[in-house]
Amino acid sequence: MIGALPTTLEVNGKAYRIDADFRNVLEIFVAFNDPDLEDKEKAYICLQRLYTDFESMPTEDVQAAYEQAAKFLSCNTQDTGKRENRAQLVNWAKDEQLIFPAINKAAGMEIRALPFVHWWTFMGWFQSIDRDAVWGTVLTIRQKKSRGKKLESYEKEFEKENRELCSVTIHSKAPTPENALAAMFAELTKGGD
Repeated sequence: MIGALPTTLEVNGKAYRIDADFRNVLEIFVAFNDPDLEDKEKAYICLQRLYTDFESMPTEDVQAAYEQAAKFLSCNTQDTGKRENRAQLVNWAKDEQLIFPAINKAAGMEIRALPFVHWWTFMGWFQSIDRDAVWGTVLTIRQKKSRGKKLESYEKEFEKENRELCSVTIHSKAPTPENALAAMFAELTKGGD
């Protein structure tokens, strides 16, 4: 049906319910960006988070389920073959403080306060972000640089003043809260042998 937001994905002729909330999908992207996870672990996290009944899914459906998940995550606009060669433009975890205000403006409300927002609705708002806002400027700079295009003088100046913001990767060497907590725990449990 035109305009319908999927709550199930068809896998080998069977409909499987999915958790289509944007928060859940963003957690999948956080896993995809985790350099400490192997590809098979990333795929498992994706399937386990997206399909509400993944644990009961027959093994023969897993590959097709992952393919359907990839289509869903790309809002059914996945262009096969070209995706591997594209530079990553968004780091959802790093960029969230820029992205959410811009999406809230596009949506006309604080979307994180809503109990459910479908991933495709979220992405519709994401696509509507004002290119003149801070996030729009950052994204434009990243897009131009990834394509080898020349930056305008105001974009060069913005990038020079905001290098960390304009980079997709996190350059800070500061420990994450999880790593710091693990280090503290290890130190405390050393004991006095």
